[in-house]
Amino acid sequence: MSSVAHLPQDPLPIGRRRAQRTLGGQIVAWLRANLFASVTSSIMTLLLLFVLGKACIALWQWGIANAVWIVSGNDTSACRALRGVGACWAVIPEKYRFILFGTYPFSEQWRPALAVLIFIALFVVSSRRSFWRKELFLLWAVALIAIGCLMWGGFLGMSFVTQDRWGGLPVTLILATFGLAFGFPLGILVALGRRSKLPAIRSLCVLYVELIRGVPLISLLFMASVMFPLFMPDGVNIDKLLRAQIAFILYAGAYLAEVVRGGLQAVPRGQYEAADALGLSYWEKNALIVLPQAIRHVIPPLVNTFIAFFKDTSLVLIIGIFDLLTTAKTAIVDPAWQAFSVEVYVFVGVIYFVFCFAMSRYSRGLEAQRAHG
Repeated sequence: MSSVAHLPQDPLPIGRRRAQRTLGGQIVAWLRANLFASVTSSIMTLLLLFVLGKACIALWQWGIANAVWIVSGNDTSACRALRGVGACWAVIPEKYRFILFGTYPFSEQWRPALAVLIFIALFVVSSRRSFWRKELFLLWAVALIAIGCLMWGGFLGMSFVTQDRWGGLPVTLILATFGLAFGFPLGILVALGRRSKLPAIRSLCVLYVELIRGVPLISLLFMASVMFPLFMPDGVNIDKLLRAQIAFILYAGAYLAEVVRGGLQAVPRGQYEAADALGLSYWEKNALIVLPQAIRHVIPPLVNTFIAFFKDTSLVLIIGIFDLLTTAKTAIVDPAWQAFSVEVYVFVGVIYFVFCFAMSRYSRGLEAQRAHG
């Protein structure tokens, strides 16, 4: 009598196994594992979903369903009638030009608008690997000169506009872009200097980093705006925006130097030895072998520093420079619109979020490319 071997059977039915292999089955499995794994977890999940649903409904009713989108002139009676019930988005079309461009001459605001578009185009082009060539530096130089010509004017029929009339989003982008564009190379040089075998260079770099990182950015801006002119010869006056820009470059260079130094320490010693064996000079070794690997190691902290630095540009308020957040605060000084500051801050917050989210997504893309290749 022959015996039949009993094979181990899968406890799950065939239909259920097929369902779990589909996308819907994977979602159900994830929900069971992460949100409904136990009775306590299920109760907390349902409670949070209830609170989130109530919040979304209230936000929908306030921001869209009951909102006022347009009013005639400065007649805000419709907005005041719905205060606390619906948002008054009519303040945005009424004040958006002042928020975005400050006190720049109204008839000439196409110039800062074009400058903002050039900045965005530069960011998009620079994010494409296919454009990472030497010509990109030339493109940046030409674009930045064009932005300066647009903002100042004084030729080709454009009236000259002094820097104290600049404001809003162009000023924020100028401070952030120039600060990072010059602060990043400075940070690389300082990071290399901190690892130098020459005591004088190493000590000078350490002193610079510890001094800048040891004080808040507000202190640097205050020094640049108030104290620095006291040390200048009589009759010499450097523009306030330029002084603030120098403070931002020094601040960004110190923080980026520490991030890059961490990446340099993560590069294996064998890479340095291999570069020396190839007979590369100090600068060739760092530019071709060490720095590319170091920067790939520190992409997330680099982008975190970029994002924090972009948001820190709002601190120029204390020295009287009208960046995006400052123009938003000034726009609601008008008594007719003072009660609707929340809508203005939401509008400005969306602008900051778009730029910061774009940097964050780009960082994640670079990390994914690094992981796959």
